[in-house]
Amino acid sequence: MAVTGLIDTHCHLDMLKGEPDAVLAEAHQSGVDAVVAIGIDLRSSREAAATAARRDDVYAAVGVHPHDAVRFDGVVRTALERLVREPHVVAVGEIGLDFYRDLAPRDVQRAAFAEQLELAAAAGRTACIHSREAAGETFAVLTEHGAGATVVLHCFSTPEYVELCNERGYYVSFAGNLTYKNAGDLQRAARQVRDELLLVETDAPFLTPMPHRGRPNKPAYVGFTAEFLGRLRGWSMEQVTEITTANARRAFGLSA
Repeated sequence: MAVTGLIDTHCHLDMLKGEPDAVLAEAHQSGVDAVVAIGIDLRSSREAAATAARRDDVYAAVGVHPHDAVRFDGVVRTALERLVREPHVVAVGEIGLDFYRDLAPRDVQRAAFAEQLELAAAAGRTACIHSREAAGETFAVLTEHGAGATVVLHCFSTPEYVELCNERGYYVSFAGNLTYKNAGDLQRAARQVRDELLLVETDAPFLTPMPHRGRPNKPAYVGFTAEFLGRLRGWSMEQVTEITTANARRAFGLSA
């Protein structure tokens, strides 16, 4: 598979085995030009921002994941407000709702999600959204608090809302689970998303695409998801790369 110019719009560099420089070198050899490194709490957000500050091929997202919503307080918000002003920080995330694991009370998740959405809008940054078993409430919070923010639905998992995403102009990012045999609903949704809203990601080290499922994921594998998406859409690898990369640069305001 010969690819070049891809952008992995969601990866957890701090969770991967090996130093980020080595991980990124392998990604470049696999045709990946840049990655968005995602924070899930204040520590990982600071680490993502620090990596992005020293590398032109890394951009950062800073935020508190719903699992850690109980830790989102005034001190953390102030720290995130400082981080999000840094030029290499392009998004607030990973934020949202997770009613599958329910590791934080749901009302606390909702409050942290709403505040961080408003932070993204105020800072002029993209919001990277996590939603698991909470689709209806996720879209309700987006309706109430997401005005003015560019929205990326990370690891898209709500195919029943694909038309609403098209209507609202939400970016839809597909991860390696798109390639799984039991992902028929997701694959149908991937054919329906407007061209200009499609993104690809790894969510590394999670959701490794076929044919490497069972191994830890890494940015070098984003091409497998992109290639699969291209087959679903009837596109060549060159087309899917050109389209998803242009979308990623627009969605996150990345330099060319």
